[in-house]
Amino acid sequence: MANPKHEAQDIAQARDSESQQNDVFTEKRGTAGDQKDMYRMGKQQELRRNFRFVSIFGYSMVLMATWETILTTLIIPLTNGGTGGAIVMFLVTTVCMGFVIVSMAEMASMAPTSGGQYHWVSEFAPKKHQRFLSYIVGWMCVLGWQTGIASIAYLAGGQIQGLVILNNGNYVLERWHGTLLVIAVATFAILFNTLLARKLPLVEGIVLVLHIFGFFAVFITMWVLGPKSSSKEVFGKFQDNAGWGSVGLSVLVGQLSPIFALLGADAATHMSEELKDASYTLPRAMIWTAVVNSSLGFLMLVTFCFCLGDVESAISSPTGQPHIQILYNATNSVSGATALASITTVMAVFGCVNNVATCSRQLFAFARDQGVPFSAFLSRVRPGWDIPLNSVIVSFVIAIGLSLINIGSSVAFNSIASLGTCALLSSYIISISCMFVKRWNGEPLLPCKFSLGRAGIWINGVSVVYLCVALVFAFFPTFPHPTPDLMNWNILIYGVVVVFSMVFFYLKGRKVYVGPVEYINKDI
Repeated sequence: MANPKHEAQDIAQARDSESQQNDVFTEKRGTAGDQKDMYRMGKQQELRRNFRFVSIFGYSMVLMATWETILTTLIIPLTNGGTGGAIVMFLVTTVCMGFVIVSMAEMASMAPTSGGQYHWVSEFAPKKHQRFLSYIVGWMCVLGWQTGIASIAYLAGGQIQGLVILNNGNYVLERWHGTLLVIAVATFAILFNTLLARKLPLVEGIVLVLHIFGFFAVFITMWVLGPKSSSKEVFGKFQDNAGWGSVGLSVLVGQLSPIFALLGADAATHMSEELKDASYTLPRAMIWTAVVNSSLGFLMLVTFCFCLGDVESAISSPTGQPHIQILYNATNSVSGATALASITTVMAVFGCVNNVATCSRQLFAFARDQGVPFSAFLSRVRPGWDIPLNSVIVSFVIAIGLSLINIGSSVAFNSIASLGTCALLSSYIISISCMFVKRWNGEPLLPCKFSLGRAGIWINGVSVVYLCVALVFAFFPTFPHPTPDLMNWNILIYGVVVVFSMVFFYLKGRKVYVGPVEYINKDI
């Protein structure tokens, strides 16, 4: 005879199991708007929509990490433009990148897909150019985000080495040490994106708290303990320390720092298929990220310009990290400087975590549209994981492969790692240009929950002009007349990749790649 108590327990367990399955199903489907968008774009919902506004906002904030990036790239504007040039170019870059971000936010609201730019180009470009331009932009995004893992991991590793030197002056830097640190940071990021993938939204909220409170910890410490320069000296000091022969040109070269600090607004876009109510939430998260991060970045930049102290000691610091030396000069304490500088290091590590998530989703989406070799393998979402695990693992392997280049040549590695900036800027230029042309021709736009309205054509136009200027200076070396070890080899590598993608398109890509626009359901 069956035990009634056991039967009741079995029934309860069955109901719990069914409830959990329904929750998972609902989470994967998202809202009615999400389902409609996916159906219109001809895509199957395979990823779990477990991101909300706060978590995707935290995700974007941590990946962009503007105030931390401003500190870790401080040597560029100090060498090119001085404190006055650094402040002016940050403000100019913030305003212009603001136009870029709202332009992409509108497109993200129209087509919230992990594909991002290459999908938008496929839908919005003139019909005869859709397939080719979409394919090239897809490769630009793959290049930009895949090199980003190694780049951010290298920055984090460099900061770790700087902290080691601060605490142990006898430490001798070796290139293979940097490679091992890149692999270590990348491994941490991969583990987070596989074993802890479902906890990623929760982690983003926690790290966001560190991002905000870490800002105040450094900000207040510098104003309380750091030396103070006069307002005239800070805001009026425009210098050509690099030797360009023109202060104006030197200031323009110095914009590389704020560009890098404000780059990556499309990161959240590539997570859109894991975001609930994406067409509404995504553009607002992108804009709020830009507003908050640029505000924090500006305040931190002004603070450090006022509290620099001995500029020469910062630039020539044995740590190789000017911000660490400045923090040490202000606190006069190894422990204090280590604690404060560790905040930027931790944020860089979690920035790498988010970069892995972004680049794997972008690779997954492009493979889903037959844009890369081994598309079936890279686009597979393993049942139960609800993430593109194969793309995550391949991204990890690519990062390790790139890190090995550093053992042979730091110059070659830095050129490849920094190539992501040029690639992403190119993808922004082409995708926003397509929207500009569409508006210029008076063609109807897709309905969306975030529209630029009549101002759109002007916003798109300013964005394209600025991005073209920024792209030119992204190829500039930090110093004029550089030796081979200081040369910016981006232009060469960029050209090789573009030519390769074109050749690959004509040999194979055009036979298998039709572009996302061909999968669109036009019955809604």
